[in-house]
Amino acid sequence: MKKKQSGARKTELPELPRIDDRVTFVYIEHATINRQDSAVTVTDQRGIVCIPAAMVGVLLLGPGTDISHRAVELIGDTGTSIVWVGESGVRHYAHGRALAHSTRFLEKQAKLVSNTRSRLDVARKMYQLRFPDEDVSSLTMQQLRGREGARVRNAYRAYSQKYQVKWDKREYDPDDFESGTPVNQALSAANVALYGVVHSVIVALGLSPGLGFVHTGHDKSFVYDIADLYKVEYTVPLAFEVASQAKSEDNIGRMARQGVRDKFVDGKIIKRIVGDIQYLLDVAEDEELFAETISLWDDRAQLVQYGVNYSEVF
Repeated sequence: MKKKQSGARKTELPELPRIDDRVTFVYIEHATINRQDSAVTVTDQRGIVCIPAAMVGVLLLGPGTDISHRAVELIGDTGTSIVWVGESGVRHYAHGRALAHSTRFLEKQAKLVSNTRSRLDVARKMYQLRFPDEDVSSLTMQQLRGREGARVRNAYRAYSQKYQVKWDKREYDPDDFESGTPVNQALSAANVALYGVVHSVIVALGLSPGLGFVHTGHDKSFVYDIADLYKVEYTVPLAFEVASQAKSEDNIGRMARQGVRDKFVDGKIIKRIVGDIQYLLDVAEDEELFAETISLWDDRAQLVQYGVNYSEVF
């Protein structure tokens, strides 16, 4: 007698929508997430909304979110990634299974970062994004760092004049946030918020946050690499604006985080981060993130079939 299956049938891999057919990121806060058949239900004071799990790339779970085991089971079956984040995604706390079922992105990242020449090529592409009108293809890392340092100093100086905020230098104590000047406090808080968004995207794509091309030796090296692409555009001007408006009794850290949240709430920055990472790692926009087969590595044949007993071969 065939055993009766309870609940919805697990989705087969070929049935899952392509990545580009999905709603890439859905952010949820102050709500309860459960499961109803093949959809997750989101309940808050306004009512209940059903979301087809297979149509979502990443669920960003913000403050005040409760999620059931049954919902997580469905989300795992449909290849949806879960990332626990701060308000509006501006902090990264933890993540579940990556959106990518294939290790192709991760392998490409590891290959590029492990070779000095390809690592330098990717680093140059990162700097080229910051200097679109200049040719940096022949510059050394020392020259690139010098040019980037000058760009950042000029940005600090320009926004200091624009917002009439005194600026000396970037200085902060990670163990004593309050000891920094108002603009340094705002910069630190805004950058942490930016790191959270970048970190969420990186892990959702199945990449390693620790394999950086410019930064190295830290478990968030790649996060810092990608975040540096956007600081002069987003967090630097925001920090000077916050510092110009803050009163002595204001919580500058909260003001900066909320400012980042308001700038990122439309989700455009997430799409931009994904596109920039694809460009840097030379990944085609339509490259599939799903892996239908698992192989075993072989030093001669490269790959051999998984799930075969090879005891009779030898």
